[in-house]
Amino acid sequence: MAGTAVQRRLTWTVSEVVGLVVETPEAASITLSSPGWDGHLPGQHIDLRLTAEDGYQAQRSYSIATPADGELVTITVERLEDGEVSSYLLEELRVGDSLEIRGPIGGYFVWEPTLGGPLQLIGGGSGVVPLMAMLRARVLAESDIPVRYLTSARTKEMILYRSELDRLAAETDGVEVVHTLTRAVPEGWGGLTGRLDESALEQHVWPVGEQPLCYVCGPTGFVETVASTLVALGHAPERIRTERFGPTGG
Repeated sequence: MAGTAVQRRLTWTVSEVVGLVVETPEAASITLSSPGWDGHLPGQHIDLRLTAEDGYQAQRSYSIATPADGELVTITVERLEDGEVSSYLLEELRVGDSLEIRGPIGGYFVWEPTLGGPLQLIGGGSGVVPLMAMLRARVLAESDIPVRYLTSARTKEMILYRSELDRLAAETDGVEVVHTLTRAVPEGWGGLTGRLDESALEQHVWPVGEQPLCYVCGPTGFVETVASTLVALGHAPERIRTERFGPTGG
């Protein structure tokens, strides 16, 4: 594929925090400057390692939230209950601090404009992070590939990148964004409510006849339900790519 990141032996690299952006009350994006970074594809992820003064180490995987941009790597971290790593990253980390990372990792759950479309992105919770990298890559390339972005969050406040998504939907031809809330629904909410069931997917996913490329990411149960429903609706399994995650300790 054009622009494919060079596959090499993964080594740990000390990277400097150069940007911190609060995304929601429980999530933030962290931009790292990583010397020697060879680029990445939308959908890939990194490993991140923390080392305490006593030598204790903790390692987690995080999806990359943006297209390739020189030596910069941006991830979005959402707080997990009792999560030692996510709590540290969201509460203690400051610009100028250093973190160890290695990557990029993954070659199946990736997309770039040369793969075509129509593109269907479906994310649950922080599963939208790699999907956002794909959408941003489409916009950056000034591609005319039509995209439908369907996201599920517990509350309006928990929707990652909401302002950017709403702006892109309003200003960018060929980009449609639909949010659904599964818990608290504010007065005047104009999006969907409840889980993404067969009715919601049939209404808001590209028709089977369009043969969309579907990318589904989120918690295991969410991904399995959405993917199996898409197949039941007639979408070809080979046109559906999934990535799932479960509790890792944060």
